[in-house]
Amino acid sequence: MAKKCEICGKGPITGNNVSHAHNKNRRRWLPNLQRVRMATKGGNSVHVRVCTRCLRSGEIVKPA
Repeated sequence: MAKKCEICGKGPITGNNVSHAHNKNRRRWLPNLQRVRMATKGGNSVHVRVCTRCLRSGEIVKPA
């Protein structure tokens, strides 16, 4: 399963671990994804994987 937010599309980003001796190793930062139920327009609910920023900003409407 892809590590990508289904609302905003946020995914992993890459960079370097840098040691005190300035050695560099590649690494990844993963988004904080949560699996939540979201209400759809038809009144049903579906599970989606969304980042916590989308949850906090109100992009997701949870079923009642």
